[in-house]
Parts: sequence; structure tokens; C-alpha cells
Amino acid sequence: MRQTKSLPATVQRWAEQRTGPVVAVHNTSHDWHRSRVWELTGEGGACWYVKVSPSVKFFTRETRAYRSVVPVLGHSRAPCLLDSRADMLALLLTMAPGGPVPGMALTDAAWRAVHAQAGMLCARLHDVGALDARDRAEAAASLVAAADGTEKYLGRAGCRLTGDEQQLVRDYAAQLRRFGPVPLGYVHGDNQPRNWLWSEAGLALVDFERTRPAARVQDLVILAATEWLDHPDRERAFLRAYGRELTGAEQHALRCLIALDAVNCLAWGPDNDHPEVTARGRRTLDRLMREDRP
Repeated sequence: MRQTKSLPATVQRWAEQRTGPVVAVHNTSHDWHRSRVWELTGEGGACWYVKVSPSVKFFTRETRAYRSVVPVLGHSRAPCLLDSRADMLALLLTMAPGGPVPGMALTDAAWRAVHAQAGMLCARLHDVGALDARDRAEAAASLVAAADGTEKYLGRAGCRLTGDEQQLVRDYAAQLRRFGPVPLGYVHGDNQPRNWLWSEAGLALVDFERTRPAARVQDLVILAATEWLDHPDRERAFLRAYGRELTGAEQHALRCLIALDAVNCLAWGPDNDHPEVTARGRRTLDRLMREDRP
């Protein structure tokens, strides 16, 4: 159940300096205690979003993304940043067209069209431009950084994993540390249908608080563990529009990252009362154990 969250009065007054008087506020946060997003409606019916970031890191990532990365997606393909306030961790955003994909009754053909447009937009994001030296170093270290988080999540998941499952995850983490070069770029960081809006205008992406320099394949982990597992036609549509198949190194890295995502899900999901995330982790681990430990 979505928690009731009130927009802080100081944040509303700040937003109204740009929007004019607000006549209605609607909580649109995700069902997560640190998610804080509201839809604002002005006197003339215009609407905006105001978001309070959960941390300085996420605020910094998201404001940078909106200023330097997101515009490459094109008109109506993402919200635009109207203003930000660092001391409040607040962002004021325009509304992108469309509604959340998960709430739509789409045909198989429409789902393929959605994934094709997601592939196109990810290609634009990943190819936004040459990384500077600092960003390239961060991106190049991203797989090792993912592996380095393994023990923390195994500790949090505890007895939710068997000893054999824990060893499987550690084996995949060790493989990630030995990887050679893979394509790098800016990734969305939470690339999945809940952050996709669909309309007659096409697909738009939202929620860029995890956008950062990284191995590009990291943007495919949730899709590969959920959408594409049961619908390979959606994966084919995505990759055709993305413009290339994954390299052998990327395919191997993706499998390793999926294993790490599973233990993350089993650590985070139960602690945050999120059965969908928990089920994703359990399904992934069960599948990997069948395939790797027959």
C-alpha cells in the first residue's frame, strides 16, 4: 500500500516561485519509504512534478543527468528540469507525456513496440558522448564495484540463501572482478517498465537518480531477470532498436550481474515489504542453481 506523504510546505513555497500558486498536490511516490514525489497542479491546470531526493548522492546524480545527459533523448522523451534546490534536495520537473507502462493492458505487439523504443532511447543515453577521464575511470570500475557489494548484501540476506546459493553468488562476483574491457557509457541505472511512460507520442523515461557512468550492460540487468526471461521477443525488439547484439563479454557479465541482483533483491525486498522484488530474487537464484549446480 502506498504511504501517505505530505509535501513539505517549504518545498511547495519554493516550487511556487517558478510555477505560480498550486491548487492541488497529489502524492505519486513509489511504494518505498524513501521515495518522495508529488504532482502539482496550478491554477490554470498546468502540472509539474516535485521530487525530494533520498540522498545527496542521488540528488547530485539526477540534477547532473537532467542537465548534461537527458536532453540527448529528445523532445517529450523525458521530463525537463526547471529548477533544483540543493539544501532541500528538491527538483522541479515538467511532466513527460504518457502513463506508466505496468498499468496498461498492452498487446504482445505493443509490448514489442515499447521495448523497441526503450532500446532506441537506451542507445541514445549510452552514446551521449565521450566520457571524461574521471567518468571513464568510474565506469571502468563499475563491475568491480558491483562485485564489492556482494558480501554486504549476502550479510543482509542471511538465511534467505542456502550455503550453496551464497557460494554461487560469490563465484559470480569473483568472475566480475576478472573481466576485461566492456562498452562503457552513461546508464539510466533503474531501467525497467515502472520508469517508462507510454503514449501516442512514444516512450519516455523517468527517474534518473541512478544515472551514472558505468558498463552499459548494467542497464539490462532488471530487464533480463524479468521481462525478457518469459518474453524473448521483447529482448529481440530491444536489441534490434539498440543497434547491436551484446558482445560475449557483456553476455557473461550480464549473467554475473543477474546473480548479484538476486541477492540484492533477497536482502532488500523482505526488509522493505516488497514481495515483487523478493520474488524476482528467488526466481533468479532458483534458475541459476538449476543451470549451474545440476
